[in-house]
Amino acid sequence: MSNITVTVNATEYPPQLKHKVIFQTYNQLKPSEAMLLVNDHDPVPLRFQFESMHPNEFTWEYLEQGPDMFQVKISKF
Repeated sequence: MSNITVTVNATEYPPQLKHKVIFQTYNQLKPSEAMLLVNDHDPVPLRFQFESMHPNEFTWEYLEQGPDMFQVKISKF
């Protein structure tokens, strides 16, 4: 089980920086660490991007699924 070591509240960033900040944060995680992503919509496109860029390297677990707030625990293997 991965422990959440950092939280990224994507609602605090302008759209052009959100994915950059999220991937920078993910790339700084050590194996077995996790980040919490907080967003105001379901980040499905981001998940597809993760699957493309980091296949079989992470888990994606919804801790809250809307309707107004989404929280996703992204764990690094």
